[in-house]
Amino acid sequence: MPAPALTAGLARGVIAHYSKINNEANADRNRALLDTVEDGPLYAMSVSDYTESEGLPTADRKPYKPWSYDSANAKLYIPRLAAGQDRWFVAALSDQKGKAPSRLGVFAERPQHKRWELVSVVDLDGQKLPGIALDQDGYARAVAADGNKQLAAGAGLLRAAVLDNFATGGSSTGTKVFAPTKASKQQIEVHDKTGARFGNQGTTVFAGAANRYKDAYALKTTDGGALILFSHTHTQTDAVAHSGLQINPGKDDRACLHDVPRTSITYTFVCNDAAAVPVKPGPSRLIGYICARTDASGPPVAAWSDRA
Repeated sequence: MPAPALTAGLARGVIAHYSKINNEANADRNRALLDTVEDGPLYAMSVSDYTESEGLPTADRKPYKPWSYDSANAKLYIPRLAAGQDRWFVAALSDQKGKAPSRLGVFAERPQHKRWELVSVVDLDGQKLPGIALDQDGYARAVAADGNKQLAAGAGLLRAAVLDNFATGGSSTGTKVFAPTKASKQQIEVHDKTGARFGNQGTTVFAGAANRYKDAYALKTTDGGALILFSHTHTQTDAVAHSGLQINPGKDDRACLHDVPRTSITYTFVCNDAAAVPVKPGPSRLIGYICARTDASGPPVAAWSDRA
């Protein structure tokens, strides 16, 4: 029988260490220190928060408030993994003692660094987790996140469906792959409301983007399906409808756009997603996601370009 990725005691230690170092790094936006406990899409999202804060005047920056995950009461889902497999585990986390988990995190061991790092976090937003299948010793079973013919969807199809929620409001694959849930409805609402907010003065178009974060993690659920955690990247391009109009960047855009009026702005978002996938057939359930704007760019208005 394969060995578990680590013991429950060690996993709780990993969570406690993450909280401690994360607080120290966040206090002065220390990217190098943060890099010792975060990786992948979560690190990109956190650094974007640092950058956005640094673009604000000092008086507008919110004072940092220390926090920590309740490691003692975290629900741990530690898979057994074959020798040579990268080690990881999933934890349902709360940042308040005695409260139900509000987030789902994936911790992965980075062998080159010889340390565990938090690579993905998803806001559950009150959604119930599917039952995770556990063996007699309390360990979970990892399954293939893609190419699993028993499952109704793999990470690739789930990612495409999430992108479709943003790009079309789910009209192509989003509403076919996902049953309606709070999370999927929120993504469709982003498309519908954001796309119409300029009226006849401008347009907003969402699209998939090159995704650096292709790792996906899957655990067998008690119904024979899987809980799959994955990441995606999408863009949102706002553009004026005709010459003579301009988009004035907001204060949160200052670090990237420097208060320069633009004729169009393309924002890049890195996101983490979690879905409960049944055995074939049947729709999957998007149970949570979280996004962060990691970049913004666009051409200045002509008058500004001439002045520059």
